[in-house]
Amino acid sequence: MTIASQNQDKSVYLRRNLWSGILVGLGFVAFFDETVFHQLLHWHHFYDKSTTDLGLVSDGLFHAFSWFATIGGFFLLADLRRRNMWSVKRWWGGVLLGGGGFQLYDGIIQHKIMRIHQIRYVEHVMLYDIVWNLAAIAMIVAGAALIKADTYEPSSA
Repeated sequence: MTIASQNQDKSVYLRRNLWSGILVGLGFVAFFDETVFHQLLHWHHFYDKSTTDLGLVSDGLFHAFSWFATIGGFFLLADLRRRNMWSVKRWWGGVLLGGGGFQLYDGIIQHKIMRIHQIRYVEHVMLYDIVWNLAAIAMIVAGAALIKADTYEPSSA
């Protein structure tokens, strides 16, 4: 195997580790948002600009999306582990990057620009928005740091 071929293989597995983590992180944060803020606390629905019935349908679609992303990410992870090409740091970096990226998208695009829902319908919503978006930024920074620190030493597990 040539050096160019080895580098190409390495590049493929670096991307797969990252995408697997991103999908799992995105799916987990979306699942957590749906379960805690939509179902348990009843703070909002995915789409609040219509009837409660439509809000519940939108929650169901959002929930399905979160699980498809999670399952897809775990299928990629299973393949990486089968090939002994799982890079734990890069994968966890991807999880944090995907989760934080989704949360920041939700907080800025869906909450403020599209206004399809607010995190909570209270007088001082800005406090909730700040905490939500700062948590997202912290996850993105931590994920990027893990990815940068990765030396690509696949786990043998």
